[in-house]
Amino acid sequence: MIRLGLRLALSGGREAAVRLVLIAVAVALGVGLLLVSLAGINAVNAQNARYAWLSTGAAAQSPAGQGAAHSKAALWWLTTGDFFGSQAIGRIDVAATGPSSPVPPGIAHLPGPGQYYASPAMVTLLRSTPAGELAGRYPGHLAGTIGPAALPAPNSLVIIVGHTPGQLSRVPGAVRVYQIFSTPPSSCSGTVCIVGAGINSSGIDLILATLACALLFPVLTFIATATRLSAARREQRFAAMRLVGAEPRQISVISAVESTVAAAAGVAAGFGLFFALRPPLAKVPFTGSPFFTSDLSLNVPDILGVAIAVPAAAAIVARLALRRVQISPLGVTRRVTPRPPRAWRVLPLLAGLAELGYFVVIGPPTSTGAQVRVFTLGFLLIMAGLIVAGPWLTMAGARLMARRAHRPATLIAARRLADNPRAAFRAISGLVLALFVTTVAVAVIGSWVHYNGVPSTGARAAGVLEEDFGAGVNISANSKGRVRIQPGSNANSTVTVPTALVSRLESIPGVDVATVFHRDPLGIKIKPSELGIQDAYGSVPSVLISCAQLALMPILGHCPAGAQVAAIPATGTFLLRSLSAIVWPAAPIPAQRLQHIPAESIAVQTNGSTAAIERARTTLEAAYPDYSQPVTTEEFQTQNAQRTLAYEQLANVMILASLPIAGCTLAVSIAGGLTDRKRPFSLLRLSGAPLGMLRRMVALEGAVPLLVVAVVSTGLGFLASELFLKAQLGYSIRPPGAEYYGIVAAGVAASLGIIAATFPLLNRITGPEVARNE
Repeated sequence: MIRLGLRLALSGGREAAVRLVLIAVAVALGVGLLLVSLAGINAVNAQNARYAWLSTGAAAQSPAGQGAAHSKAALWWLTTGDFFGSQAIGRIDVAATGPSSPVPPGIAHLPGPGQYYASPAMVTLLRSTPAGELAGRYPGHLAGTIGPAALPAPNSLVIIVGHTPGQLSRVPGAVRVYQIFSTPPSSCSGTVCIVGAGINSSGIDLILATLACALLFPVLTFIATATRLSAARREQRFAAMRLVGAEPRQISVISAVESTVAAAAGVAAGFGLFFALRPPLAKVPFTGSPFFTSDLSLNVPDILGVAIAVPAAAAIVARLALRRVQISPLGVTRRVTPRPPRAWRVLPLLAGLAELGYFVVIGPPTSTGAQVRVFTLGFLLIMAGLIVAGPWLTMAGARLMARRAHRPATLIAARRLADNPRAAFRAISGLVLALFVTTVAVAVIGSWVHYNGVPSTGARAAGVLEEDFGAGVNISANSKGRVRIQPGSNANSTVTVPTALVSRLESIPGVDVATVFHRDPLGIKIKPSELGIQDAYGSVPSVLISCAQLALMPILGHCPAGAQVAAIPATGTFLLRSLSAIVWPAAPIPAQRLQHIPAESIAVQTNGSTAAIERARTTLEAAYPDYSQPVTTEEFQTQNAQRTLAYEQLANVMILASLPIAGCTLAVSIAGGLTDRKRPFSLLRLSGAPLGMLRRMVALEGAVPLLVVAVVSTGLGFLASELFLKAQLGYSIRPPGAEYYGIVAAGVAASLGIIAATFPLLNRITGPEVARNE
């Protein structure tokens, strides 16, 4: 029977060959997408692991707490962030105290005083940029290149600068370490990891869970759809074999062999497709940074799972498709109408919504892992419920259409849909899942951006470079989105800004003015409402500025008439929005006294050009190497919106991946359905039905379930998003913008276009010769 199955699959004529090729191509596309999603998960983990060493020094270490590492000499370590344009630079300053001091990954030896190691992208940037804009920040010369083992991404800008222990030990923030940190951010508790370096535990779990729901479910649906091509024709053929004496077991073997051969060929082609797409896919910044090509790898369980599971699943689907043949072959040959779906099919859908609603009432679990499990289960139940309830919804729409039918094409289409709603829904099941995934992604991430996004301050304010010397501020938000602004660290530092430095800054081409802000000894407070922060608690610290200098930077606001000194928001807070229309309170201090008050910060207003900003930044870093690196407004916003941008990128990936999968599923289903029904369509044409009526039938059979279930799917997407946001974040859903409705409209229009693209095929497969008895 195996040989007979192989003969039927490989030498069964033109129809068998076409079916074999179509199934193999469809399975290859599905397997390729499945492998890409699995490799993407592995790539995220591999990239995340290379962030681990950057968290070294996040907390001071003691020899007693290092176990076997206490025998090593200490290494002075300081991690800081820098910028060049919109690109972030990771800077690590080190100083060895002995020959056994630990060495970071990617380099063979620690840099000595006056030396530094740089990543390949950093080396290219240093060599292509004037020294006054970048190289002047790093003392010494290039000693070597940092290897990929230490670089999260191929374009990472990382530099390791060497010092003497005496130099680095006096720098605030430098700590002694005895080993290089090796725990990736996905496994950190958050207290010993650098904030913003890598992907934290909740972030990595979110990506993995979302990929599983958003990509793997539709891909598996697509593969299952592909293996059912020509199912009706095969049912009739196998039923005839049963009627002439074939046993059920023999029919099962033949069917399994046919499906497995096509699926195995598709799996092999899918692996080839994956390896061909791997280099360009590695350049996609899925996590905000591109991958190394080697990151997109497959482990042994991935390879074995796909290579074995897909053909096995094809055989199981073929076996399930023939259950009517096994029970009653005579009923199949007479085309007995399948039993209609029942209303119980909506129960999994309701269970998923009830599970999400339950946590709205009692609140989410306390641990991140438990949160991922319960919310992933809820969304999986809803997605499975859409697949299970889809045929029942299709039948309900078909019966409604039949009651209102006034034309033959509408009536015939409605009756055919009601006769077999499972087959009708199967064609559009991929698109239904894609619409649900798209709706959830846009609603959840759009709401997150609304509550957590950093507003823009405009192009002029984006050119302001700020160096913070003093306490600064810490800006945070609680789980309800309320903003808190508090004084930061280094409150006791005393810095003066020489007049010569101000003149040197203002002499840089493109620099308009350098303004010095002074510490406020009077404790004047600014109301949060004056900054446009309506949902805030606490007060906003202030700094003092002479009205003469404030007049040169009108984007920061204005002094009241007759005042010499004004109190404005403390350094960093004005970056939240443009303050040009605000009149700040006067400070009862003479302008001459400001020269004797320590400086809080200095702001350099430029014309926004890269050359002006980077020359000013290099000048400030050279003058104040022991303080935080200067940042512009745009860099400040980017740094505070990294997670928001990463989630937006995740939404784009889900949308761009799920819609093509749905289109492929629809195309395969429509083509297979026409092939299965070519004899009934041919008989209709012989009885006098015009080709136009057949086209309207095909269009209605595809469009009605598509539109009915699409409305339900998008509505459930909004409802599930609201429940998740309420339960997890305490947010209310924010209506999506016009882009979302454009995506949905484009997806539905493309699906209708796929249906219309089958009309020429309808003419070719409904000729008189098809209606002959076999």
